Amino acid sequence: MISFDVEPEYQEQLDWARAFVREEVEPIDFLFHQDQVYNPANQSLRAILAPLREQVRARGLWACHLPKSLGGDGYGQVKLALLNEILGYSFAAPTVFGTAAPDTGNAEILAHFGTDEQKRTYLQPLLDGDIVSCYSMTEPVGGADPRVFTTRAIRQHDGTWKLSGRKWYSSNARWASFLIVFAVTDPDVPVHQGASLFLVPREREGVRIIRNVGTVGDLPGTGSEGYIHYDDVVVTDADLLGAPGDAFKIAQYRLGGGRVHHAMRSVAQAQKALDLLCRRALGRYTQGSLLSDKQMVQDVIAECWMDIQQFRLFVLHTAWKIDKEQNYKSVREHISAAKTLGARVVVNTVSKAMHLHGSLGLSNELPFGEMLMRGFVMGMADGPDEAHKVAVAKQVLRQYQPDEAEFTAMHQVTQVGNAMDKFAAELALPGEKSPWIDYVRELQEEGLYGH
Repeated sequence: MISFDVEPEYQEQLDWARAFVREEVEPIDFLFHQDQVYNPANQSLRAILAPLREQVRARGLWACHLPKSLGGDGYGQVKLALLNEILGYSFAAPTVFGTAAPDTGNAEILAHFGTDEQKRTYLQPLLDGDIVSCYSMTEPVGGADPRVFTTRAIRQHDGTWKLSGRKWYSSNARWASFLIVFAVTDPDVPVHQGASLFLVPREREGVRIIRNVGTVGDLPGTGSEGYIHYDDVVVTDADLLGAPGDAFKIAQYRLGGGRVHHAMRSVAQAQKALDLLCRRALGRYTQGSLLSDKQMVQDVIAECWMDIQQFRLFVLHTAWKIDKEQNYKSVREHISAAKTLGARVVVNTVSKAMHLHGSLGLSNELPFGEMLMRGFVMGMADGPDEAHKVAVAKQVLRQYQPDEAEFTAMHQVTQVGNAMDKFAAELALPGEKSPWIDYVRELQEEGLYGH
């Protein structure tokens, strides 16, 4: 039986987390730009975060996505989804709870595929929240299509590798202590077999950030998404994550659960927008009545609420299937759909809330602009929505066989004729019947009936 219920002890944890995020964490959002939560050098912010993180650790809620052996609690995806729904109300909350992307995914793949030395060097400081990391994959020309990537790591005579190429929009590169770089190591085979991941320290010679990029509305040079030139960077087998050619296997491992977590945070963003919309509707008097009394406003509220509820249940169902089957591949279409729906629901709900607030909603004195951008980012991060829709369609189509009937399998004339053959004796008995029966009999008598 499908159930999203959790034991009372964990529900108490969720109740605490909800109050904690609203009262202690959300105020941080008003004091710092979003990318600063990843900046280990921001002493003012770190002084605020440190005691909050200690409270989270004391509750046993730090880095819950990790197994107990790595300091987490090994929670399943349903529990993690319910927690991430709460964390989505504040951009600082994932950092306070040790679940900020891309560090969560990077920590997971380090935990499962890293060597002991790599874990000592990178994983433990990452888990402690002392450093942040970067996943450097997207390229300027190819976008998210690895088949046209030009970044190469070429084996040298001395056994080292020489890494060269440019990467675009590498998340948190500005603040990262190390970068996980996606590079083609064997161009003579399909990229899914010939790409590898390298752990590259930020200070290694040849790693050069050309510029830092922000999102729409950020001041020039203030973003944290790096445009990076890897200029003949020397890396060794000790820097490889996994074996040569393992990039896709490892990358897919980090994306499955992360997309579900992002989706549930999107639920929170949409719900936050709806909360603001409803309060505005109940408190704004115009054109002779409250906004909440106007049927067009009621229609907007109802549509947004229904969209959010459907989306939330779909994401929870996806999390439940992952817990049940313990296999991300078996629910690929659900994960891709959840990721795609997230952007759609957030953008639509935030847009409606912005509109209902009038010029105030368009101003920079309400958070709708940033919330809207997060929705758009959701539609691009971890692959554009279009690519995920293709993946969904392919998985759905695998469940069907081709319809090879001349007039399709559900052709009315054909199906009535087949049903008449099947129930011939019963149809001879009295009783009202479909007029299609007489029509098909006439066709049969005139020799015009054909399958």
